[in-house]
Amino acid sequence: MKLSHIPLRVVTGAYILHAGLEKWGGDEDTAKMIHGMAAGTYPVFESMPPTRFLRLLAAGEIATGAALLTPMVSTAKAGAALTGFSGALVGLYAKTPGMRKPGSVWPTRQGTGISKDVWMLGIGLALLADAMTNRKRS
Repeated sequence: MKLSHIPLRVVTGAYILHAGLEKWGGDEDTAKMIHGMAAGTYPVFESMPPTRFLRLLAAGEIATGAALLTPMVSTAKAGAALTGFSGALVGLYAKTPGMRKPGSVWPTRQGTGISKDVWMLGIGLALLADAMTNRKRS
């Protein structure tokens, strides 16, 4: 791992790990709210019970955060995990009504909390690109 990857992996990994740990203990109302938003955008989740969805989401966040924080996980794998995770969140932002101003990519007040996930997508893509260019040089 390059020295320049450490800040990227630590800040995003700690943020995602914390979010997952918070969701792990989430109550039924939280589960229903998060499940409702996700199922509205990704219909594959409609039939899943909200509490199970929240637990699976939390486990995914914990795993992604831990992968980013673990030095033995390669930059390519950490970048791929972050890109996949944040890509789904950016998709949620792009597809959920009310998150963006009409005809724009810019967030509404409601969408600001999710729009920040574009930064994680950028970090994931940067880690992937760096890993790929280093492989080609080797």
